[in-house]
Amino acid sequence: MTRQRPGTAPPRASPRWTSLRRAARRRAARQPVALAYALALLVMALATGPLHGPARHVRLLLGTGYESVVDEGHWWTPLTSVFFVDNGAELLLALAGAVVLVGYAERLMGSGRTIIVFAGSAVLGAAGGILLQDAGVAGGELWSRGVSELFALDPFTPIFGTIMAASCYAGPLWRRRIRVLTISAALVLLLYSGQPSDVYRLIAALVGLGIGALFRPSRIDFTWRRSSHHETRTLLAAVAGVLAVGPLITIFSGARFGLLAPLGLLLTQDVPAATDVVDRCLLGNITRQCVHELTLERIGGAGPVLVSLLPLLTLLVAAFGLARGRRFAAWLAIVVNAGMAVLGAWYYGLLPVSGQPYVWHWHSAHYWEIALVLVVSVLVPLATAIVLAANLRRFPVRGRPGRRRRFALTVVLSFLGLASLYVGAGWLLRDSFRPRVALIDLVTDVPERFIPVGFLRLERLSFLPTDWVSATLYQWVGPVFWIIVIVGAILSLRSGTAGVSRDDQARLREILTRGGGGSLAFMATWEGNSIWFNRAGDVAIAYRVVNGVAITTTEPIGRAEHGAQAISDFATMCDDHGWIPVFYSLHGSWQATFSRMGWQSMGIGEETVLRPRSWDPTGRKWQDIRSSVNRADRAGVRAVWTDHKALGVLQSLQITEISELWVQEKELPELGFTLGGLDELRDPAVRLMLAVDADERVHAVTSWMPSYRDGIVVGWTLDFMRRRPDSMNGVMEFLIARTMQMMSEQPEIEFLSLSAAPLAQTGAQTGAGAGQGRSGSVAARMMDFLGRSLEPVYGFRSLLAFKRKFQPEFHPLFLNYPDPVALPAIGIALARAYLPTLSMREALAFARGLR
Repeated sequence: MTRQRPGTAPPRASPRWTSLRRAARRRAARQPVALAYALALLVMALATGPLHGPARHVRLLLGTGYESVVDEGHWWTPLTSVFFVDNGAELLLALAGAVVLVGYAERLMGSGRTIIVFAGSAVLGAAGGILLQDAGVAGGELWSRGVSELFALDPFTPIFGTIMAASCYAGPLWRRRIRVLTISAALVLLLYSGQPSDVYRLIAALVGLGIGALFRPSRIDFTWRRSSHHETRTLLAAVAGVLAVGPLITIFSGARFGLLAPLGLLLTQDVPAATDVVDRCLLGNITRQCVHELTLERIGGAGPVLVSLLPLLTLLVAAFGLARGRRFAAWLAIVVNAGMAVLGAWYYGLLPVSGQPYVWHWHSAHYWEIALVLVVSVLVPLATAIVLAANLRRFPVRGRPGRRRRFALTVVLSFLGLASLYVGAGWLLRDSFRPRVALIDLVTDVPERFIPVGFLRLERLSFLPTDWVSATLYQWVGPVFWIIVIVGAILSLRSGTAGVSRDDQARLREILTRGGGGSLAFMATWEGNSIWFNRAGDVAIAYRVVNGVAITTTEPIGRAEHGAQAISDFATMCDDHGWIPVFYSLHGSWQATFSRMGWQSMGIGEETVLRPRSWDPTGRKWQDIRSSVNRADRAGVRAVWTDHKALGVLQSLQITEISELWVQEKELPELGFTLGGLDELRDPAVRLMLAVDADERVHAVTSWMPSYRDGIVVGWTLDFMRRRPDSMNGVMEFLIARTMQMMSEQPEIEFLSLSAAPLAQTGAQTGAGAGQGRSGSVAARMMDFLGRSLEPVYGFRSLLAFKRKFQPEFHPLFLNYPDPVALPAIGIALARAYLPTLSMREALAFARGLR
């Protein structure tokens, strides 16, 4: 043991260790209830068995349930049961839930409210579930009687209730996420596991939501508020994914009593020999025990298990595509879920053309429960398909038509080929089935080879294979088909969007880096655009076809000397397809080209451009900008230049929340087309400028698109611009000023564009920009009317006034079109391009508001 010399200072702890200790103390001070609960869970688990859970006598004394409370009188168990776990895996999940979810709730509600909600949801959740069980046992209900002897040890009951109460204190983004995902998770656990604790969790979640609303009545808001396209897709993808993985809960659940637990029999009992089942059941009367054993035999082996799991994997692939806005993924999820619902209804006898008379004995007291199982098994996938179909417009990214056709053709041909193989080879091996099969038996059995076993639990079996050759044929045609579907779906989702292959995307990026296309050219890379290339391959035009109108995203990109010919060739291509060509957001340098072609033009906005090389924010005109910068410096807010990949998880979530708060303030949906959203921030070439305070709280965000010349970035264009409602005044001015200051120090940067405010102009446009003749006058009045009408919702003119603070150059932007007669169609197409998700109800409501 070493001794410290007298008069010497003690060794100092490392700065990193000191920082960690301070962070731990701050967390302990902010969420003592959550950390205390996590510590209690850990101590109890170590004391009673962290791997396999408490011993039986502990479960009987402290676990809750019908028998514990009603029969044994252990009234304290609804509260004591939440401090124990069943196994080590559950301990890890519970510790994470206590620290993260309960900790988050405590930071929002405070420690006192958290304790009340925690205890209240634990007690009321279990008490409500036990009362339901008591009523079920008294009425002879099968589920209640089957689980009456189970003792629940479940820390997630109060966790669910606490986080739901906290949703009343959260912002709009997390309020919706918490409620949707928590209720979805609770329902999936109930349907696929079906233990008493699953019922307690669902009731606790609803109780917590009610308590939270009582604590904060001014924030009661159970309506579905508008969300951004990105957030809606994220939520729908999350719900679809949760429903898809639900059957896996059956595999890992300790007991399987849920309405949708088709694999439970396979995982809990041995599969009897096929020949024994055939002899005892198929050749005699079908009893309840025979149905049970036939189901076991049906799901015996890896093949039938895969037939049940692979469609779920298909839905997971679809959920990934839903998050990316892919229309193909939405249709894939709709078709698979609707197919499962229809097939389930067919084989369960819900459709009159099927008829399963031995299922529907309504006079029996027990058959209504079987009927409930069947109905729920059909309604869950059907409801999922309906919700996705109702939100189909939220998935605007369309795949290439050739890829979709190839996928559909591959699926159909694979099904027909495998079905023919099964029937043909089965006929050759007919003596290997028992009883011996006829051709009609094989044909009628084909659908069952491709259907998840869960839908066939009560379907009569006609025959079974008796050797490995016939068993391979019998079990594996279905898994091979679903593997083909999954591989085809992945390839379709990875392919380019409509009209844009991976090679086209690479060519477009190459042309962009060489230069040309103006300050708005980078918008051509956004999802949803189609790309046209001239014959030489050195000019590209990005466009979207809406209602038969081909609207370009910006001006031609590439070599300027070939631009005029490219415009003519593109117009010819549109004419060949029966489209009306419209060139949108073009600068004044292109107007002579359209004048020679005899086209009409009108101004649709003005781009505001800054010159960093001459940046000098002095003088009276810059007073507001200087004040905003000084105010940010005093508040400790700094500007951070970064990209999306470099963002931390918390920063990324804050940016999403800021965007959601902005969208919910609008009476109409989020705009698209030439206005980027969250999805466009993720491009590696795009840069972000964030306003971040000392607590790492993001107050505002702007995104900047690059403009190239000879592979070098020579300018940046502002796109995404959002701020928190409670952020300091002038935070946007601060971000733009800091961006200008940084760019002024980079000699290769020639301009900084603040982009254009659609439907807003200073009135300085003349000549061609003012329109030509009567048609131009009508068009100008139409654009002016739209600008004034949409101003209260989107504030285009206010945005233009904001940009004027920076003393920019004004560069007019024009819309060019060949025929004035097409103006109404062009106007409608532009409206649909900017508002692709606008419903008829929203359009009528907005129109009424204009009166």
